[in-house]
Parts: sequence; C-alpha cells; structure tokens
Amino acid sequence: MGTPISVRLADPLPRRHLAELADEVFDWFREVDERFSTYKPDSEVNRFDRGELSIEDCSADLRLVVEACADLWRETDGYFDAYATGRFDPSGYVKGWSVQVASDRLLAAGCGSHWLNAGGDIRARGGPRPDEPWRIGIRHPWQPDRVCWVLGGTDFAIATSGTYERGFHVVDPYRGAPATALASVTVVGTDLGRADAFATAGVAMGAAGLHWLAGLADHEVGVITEDELSFRSDNFPVVVPFGVPDETARSVLAEPTGFPASRPH
Repeated sequence: MGTPISVRLADPLPRRHLAELADEVFDWFREVDERFSTYKPDSEVNRFDRGELSIEDCSADLRLVVEACADLWRETDGYFDAYATGRFDPSGYVKGWSVQVASDRLLAAGCGSHWLNAGGDIRARGGPRPDEPWRIGIRHPWQPDRVCWVLGGTDFAIATSGTYERGFHVVDPYRGAPATALASVTVVGTDLGRADAFATAGVAMGAAGLHWLAGLADHEVGVITEDELSFRSDNFPVVVPFGVPDETARSVLAEPTGFPASRPH
C-alpha cells in the first residue's frame, strides 16, 4: 500500500503460533495491496474505476469499500470524497479499514494484545505487558525527532492525516484545490477505517474542520494548524510518557485541554 506496516503481538502464546498469526496478517495486507493499489494498473480498484468491472462483478471487499465511502461522504458533508482527485481512489479509507480487519481477526484468533501500525495509522488492543497500556507517540509536524502528544490506552484506533510527509496531498473537494490550513489531524476511536476517513475529512475542511471535529461523536481529536496552534478535545487520551516526570512531560507536551489551545512545543 506504499507504506511500511509493523505488527507487534504481545500475548504469551507459543512462538510458532505467533509467527503463524503474523504471517496471516501480512498475507492479508498483500491481498489488500493487490486489490486496492491505485499504482497497479490491473488492480481490481483500477479496473472498477476504468469501468472494466461493474459493481456486481466486484469482490465482496470492494463492494463493501464502495458502500462505506458513500456513507462517509454523507457523514462528512462531502469532504471525505473518494472521487476528489477525479477518479475513484478509496485509499483514505482502505488503509485504516484493512488494519481494523487484521486486528479483528487477531482478536478472534485469541490474540487480544497487539499493535498494528500502517504508516502512522494504529489499531492497538490490550497492552505490551499485563496491566500496562500501549503508549503511542504522535509525531510533531515540523520536528520529526519529537512528538507533540503521547496517547495511551488498551483498546483504540488512532489515525493521523497531515501535510508534513506527503505535502498538501488532501484535496478540498469543493474548491478542487489542496487543503492547507491544518498541518496534522489525529482522530481516536475504535474503528480505524472510520477514524482514518474522519481525519482526512478534517484536513480537507481546513479551518472549518476545527468545529466539525470538535463535535464528532464517539471520537477524540487532536489538531495542529499550519500557523502553529494546537487543539484537543477534552478526553483526548494524552498520558505522561513512561518513566518521565510530570514536570518534564508538561514542557514537552504543553498545551491546555480543549478548543482552542496554545502553540505546540
């Protein structure tokens, strides 16, 4: 899918079984890449886009993705638009969706403590050790060796969309031009496909996305704007980094809770 994928399985299962589970996860991602890659001319998604496949002739997975993208288009007032670039490109949903499917399969297989990371979009369950939550650093938009937040939890999906790695690649579908106002949007929920789409939609909305994201039900949000202001919702799961005193943590993660907030450090 044009991005690195990492898997960590933390359950005390036999090593051979863990290796088999990991192989199954990567087999799934290879299947997704073959079907949904917009870079491969003969992928199913490209054949559908060119009209070589009708929706009835598509796989169950592609039909599900087409339907989900239509639902998300309605939920985001058209800002999550799989056709924003002039062709059908569901990548803003597929990456998160495929990681969510992999996580659900691991849970069903008895591996309840795991962490999956596809290009910064993360689905985490359980923890690295008993009674310890996962701690996930959210990269600072302009300082790649620092984080702006560290999030903690035992069952969450974290999706971040922004401009700092791929430039202004998210298109505002109403203007037909790249969205530039928000440098980083992080959405936390329990379904990574939806969180991924909401993060993309928030970036596409620009400054107006702050109000829309603040009212997003059942999700928590952290935003950094291009003019270096940071915002986060009241229950955004920020934690003190493991082993770091409170005073040091505040100097690294200093910004008050809620909308609006202060400049990131």
